[in-house]
Parts: sequence; structure tokens; C-alpha cells
Amino acid sequence: MSVPESEAAPEPPELVVISGMSGAGRSTAAKVLEDLGWFVVDNLPPSLIATMVDLAARTQGSVPRIAVVVDVRGRSFFEHLHEALAHIEATGLRHRIVFLESADDVLVRRFENVRRPHPLQGEGRITDGIDRERELLRELRGEADLVIDTSSRNVHELRAALERTFGREGGEGELRATVMSFGFKYGLPVDADLVLDVRFLPNPHWVPELRPHTGLDPDVSAYVLAQPGAKELLESFGETLRIITTGYRKEGKRYVTLAVGCTGGKHRSVAMAEQFAARLIGDGVDTTVVHRDVGRE
Repeated sequence: MSVPESEAAPEPPELVVISGMSGAGRSTAAKVLEDLGWFVVDNLPPSLIATMVDLAARTQGSVPRIAVVVDVRGRSFFEHLHEALAHIEATGLRHRIVFLESADDVLVRRFENVRRPHPLQGEGRITDGIDRERELLRELRGEADLVIDTSSRNVHELRAALERTFGREGGEGELRATVMSFGFKYGLPVDADLVLDVRFLPNPHWVPELRPHTGLDPDVSAYVLAQPGAKELLESFGETLRIITTGYRKEGKRYVTLAVGCTGGKHRSVAMAEQFAARLIGDGVDTTVVHRDVGRE
């Protein structure tokens, strides 16, 4: 005998914890989720998270989606966050942690632009506050499900990244991958789970007719893929990637970022990133491709 829909037990709510460095975009992330229909609570003491989730679970109608912003303003409660999340997970509700990250020099510049002190700098410098905050958040960053580096992202690009992750209907619980090409000379992507170096392949930059183009151009892509080791790497690391994504799915991990790097992030990394993305899509992984440095000189 089927249970009438009105009498069926309500589905558990979704919970996302937003944290990260001050100045890295937490407020923007909270606003984006709010615009997407999430119920957002800023600076809620961790001890109240379980109570709020319990109340939301009793709500009739649509399944609530809750986002909680946790930051150093609530540092007197911060040590209880892990305890609160462990209690929530023990009830069967899975949560996600989104961590907003940015480079020190970028954070300093942002604080200087708005002429505000860092919340932890005290009588010291902005960099002192950043150092203290990184230490406080170190463990939480390591446990984050999704790390987003906003160093080279503006507000609109951060919004787009969050909308791609949280704005899609259905598919809850499936693995979502980002394949990012980048140039080593512009720095490693700090939000990468896996980093692959393809600088061993000959550089199309030194081929005059290919230099003005990118790895998205068919001629550049064909040149890169024709080099010794390119297809072997696609096959061997592609199989490794399949093993990793299978394991992530079993463990309930929902996000993975593969960063593929060459010197400038324009030719080899772009061509290879497109190939790996195609393989992930072929394996049924919801995949987004980002070419971080393709437009740089």
C-alpha cells in the first residue's frame, strides 16, 4: 500500500556551509545562493545549526535548502563547528562545505581598496590578520568539499561558478568536475584537487603559424595530440582519472577539479584539458571546462 504524498515523511533539507578567507567572496556567495532560492543565514553560531536544520526538516511543502555562513566574526563559536556538523551527519543528513580562497596579495589589495581593517589584524598589519585567519581555517579548508579560488575572478565570474554548481535542477549527489587549463608562470590554481603538468610536450608557441592561436584551434590541438607521449598520457591518466572519480562517487564526494598546466596556459594545457573533459563527459560526469589563462599575454 502506497503512502499518500501528503502523509509521506518529508525529505531532509540540503545544507551548505560557506566559509573561507575574509575578502575572498563569502558575502557574494551567500547572495548568489539566496538568489537561487536558498535560505541563507549569515554568521549563525554552530550550536544552532542542528536546531535550524531540524526545524527546516519539519517544514511542509518544498524541501528547504539552507546555506550557513561561518567566519572569524564568530570565532568564539568556531571550535564547535565540527561537533555540530558531526551531529548533523549522524542523523543521516549529508552537508557540503564551500571554502572561498584567495591569494594574500589579492586580499591585501581588496582590504586597502575598501579601507577596512582585517577582522583579525588587531594592532598589526593586514597581512598579520590574514596569517591568523589562515591558521584558524586550515583544518576546515582541508575538509572542504569545494574550494573556489577568487584571486583572478571578479564578482560576475564567481557568481557564474556558483550558479553552475548550485543552480541546476536535479542530479543531486552526482559528481561534478571542473577541468581547468592554466599557465605555470601565472601560478598554480589553489582550488585544484589534481594537477597535471603537460610541459613535457613540444610547445606550439615555437611554431610561427600556430603561435597566434590557442589549444581550441583544431590545428593546434592536432599538433599537440600528435606529439610523442600525448595520447599515452590521455590513455594512462584517463584510466587513473576514471578510478579516482569512481572512488569519489562511492565516498559521496560531489566535486573534483583537475588542473592541466603548461607554461603559458594557451596551447598544450588547453588542448589536453579539452580531451580530458571529453573523456569525463563520456564517463557520465557532469563536466565544466575553464581556460584560466588563455587570454593573457
